[in-house]
Amino acid sequence: MSTRTGTRFRKKKLAEHYDVIIIGSGIGGLCSAALLSKLGKKVCVLEQHYTAGGYTHAYERAGYEWDVGVHYVGEVHKPWTTLRRIFDVITDGELKWAEMDPLYDQIFIGKNMYSFFAGREAFKDELKRSFPEESDAIDTYVEMIYEVSKKVPKFFAGQAMPKFAGEMYNKVRGKLVPDFFNKTAYEVLSQLTQSQELIGVLCGQWGDYGLPPKKISFMMHAMIAKHYINGGAYPVGGSQRIAETIIPVIQQSGGEVFTYAGVDQVLIENNKAYGVRLVKGEEITADSIVSCAGLVPTVERLLPKSIVEKHGYDKAIKKVEVSSAHLCIYAGFKGTAEELGIPKKNLWIYPSADHDANVEAYDKDLDAPMPLIYISFPSAKDPSWSERYPNKSTVEIVTTCNTELFETWKGSTWNQRGEDYEALKQRLMDRMLAVLFEKMPQLKEHLDYVELSTPLSTQWFQWNDSGEILGLDHTVERFEQSWIHPKTKIKNFYLTGSDVVTAGVGGALMGGVMSTTAMLGLQGGKVMELIKRGVAPVEAD
Repeated sequence: MSTRTGTRFRKKKLAEHYDVIIIGSGIGGLCSAALLSKLGKKVCVLEQHYTAGGYTHAYERAGYEWDVGVHYVGEVHKPWTTLRRIFDVITDGELKWAEMDPLYDQIFIGKNMYSFFAGREAFKDELKRSFPEESDAIDTYVEMIYEVSKKVPKFFAGQAMPKFAGEMYNKVRGKLVPDFFNKTAYEVLSQLTQSQELIGVLCGQWGDYGLPPKKISFMMHAMIAKHYINGGAYPVGGSQRIAETIIPVIQQSGGEVFTYAGVDQVLIENNKAYGVRLVKGEEITADSIVSCAGLVPTVERLLPKSIVEKHGYDKAIKKVEVSSAHLCIYAGFKGTAEELGIPKKNLWIYPSADHDANVEAYDKDLDAPMPLIYISFPSAKDPSWSERYPNKSTVEIVTTCNTELFETWKGSTWNQRGEDYEALKQRLMDRMLAVLFEKMPQLKEHLDYVELSTPLSTQWFQWNDSGEILGLDHTVERFEQSWIHPKTKIKNFYLTGSDVVTAGVGGALMGGVMSTTAMLGLQGGKVMELIKRGVAPVEAD
């Protein structure tokens, strides 16, 4: 069974000219392309990988299938939510979602276990059972994350404006929202409670945004917490269904999504982008060019050095940092989810409640406890799994990782890195599997296949030089950068995806919406008209 999506690039399949070229087929790029197609634009999406979708793609090996980034998505199982409406529009309603169990996240702090149940009151009630003396703090916390959710559109409104207005807005947006937007999660939570255990539990999803409490922006933390407070969902048919259902919408106006189509450079003349040159040498032209490759890779790899220096992007990107890298185990087991006792929830496992200290200790000593172990069960979340892969189950185990650990092999060829590399991988894999089997010992004898991806895999497949998985770090300082905007200083050249808003499927999706709105200028209101109207297509002008 193939999980590849997109059309393999062939020069003869190209149109003579496109309205828009989008570099990269992550969810932000696909969202932008589909919205533009709905508005009558012919869009060419170029993906250097063998399959489209970015971190929403899936891959198959040894008769099993795994997602690489869509472990669960919040809000989309509620038809009236903004995210669901966007997905319905860009897929013509073809993408379906399966809700997870009410107990969607289970947090382990040392030997203690805590549960996150779907629903505002259920979430609070369960936490209060574990922390009865912190009832007021828990109520206040939930009120705060809801307040952040209501005011986040105001914070990011500048990203949908023309560049000059957007940058001016971004310079003052911190004053338009409560001051806790501009503090770290630890600063805010430590004002609510003195319980370090409760703070550790409330930050028990920190792997979703990549930074521990003393470094992460409270705004980003609150967005994730609110995103999942009503539970999570998974795409029916697997994560590759996201790209599979979006691509036909892009094709409706004559567009296409090409794979094996790595871009070497954006073509610019007189500070105006007019096309791209592929790694293979072909040149493709369009009225507008959009990068969904990430801010740092775009500046360092896609733009001519003279343009980067002219506009000061080389100095500007030094003010931001890229997110952490990760290790991921992809494991296959013989037996169904029911037979193996595999749940529709996620496990978050930590050595203690001091997440920052745990990260620091592990960075210094590889033998220290891993600061985060996330375990996901994609086969149990997908109701169509048994039809596609009968009598099989899959598990993914993720942990954070310092890229310096793999510096020796940086730039080496995938799958050809030698015995020392494989020995290090085995050492790390054994430790991660041990955590899984400690929590779910019944799985051990049914293990059929296992492999480990490292930051080098991310560098090889996703163009991220440091192996980062979440784009830019979500620090307070990152959100103070007024210059990060979908519209660049280069005429007709734009950015989309997670770096113009936030990481995660929902954040990158909104990046696609914001970028498309900014691109259209005075016609940008048509994007919201599409979303409000639902799945009915809009006639082109």
